[in-house]
Amino acid sequence: MLTTRNNRLDPSLIPDEQLAELAKVFAKPDQVSLIDAEGNRTHLPESLFAHFARIVRLMSERKAILLVPEDEAFTTQAAANYLGVSRQHLVGLLDAKEIPHHKVGTHRRVTFKDLLAYERMRDASRREALDKLAAAAEAAGHYDSDYAGEK
Repeated sequence: MLTTRNNRLDPSLIPDEQLAELAKVFAKPDQVSLIDAEGNRTHLPESLFAHFARIVRLMSERKAILLVPEDEAFTTQAAANYLGVSRQHLVGLLDAKEIPHHKVGTHRRVTFKDLLAYERMRDASRREALDKLAAAAEAAGHYDSDYAGEK
């Protein structure tokens, strides 16, 4: 289960000067290497560098970072909070088998990766419905796509 104490990177625990120095270092792509206690040097892979650079940038903006593994188990309340729905609505989604879950004793748990999958599916479904609505409005002459977005 998610424990914010262990998964939270709090920028207030790092001196401002050190965050500023890290931000400078991570602002230059391919300029970061790690050196261990014996002096062995290794370069960060590009994908890892990009994540570290984003973390450092956000922390230098005084934003805390929360690391959540994909297999992290959320309570129904935490899952509902993440999706921006009520807990009861989430329980309905679980009962309808729209989101996979498992039980720990009598309590339901939802993995973060299943929440992400549901969120992607929900967002795609919403986009599709809006596209159909816009197409229907345009076909009925109630929407002029030449002026969409212009003020």
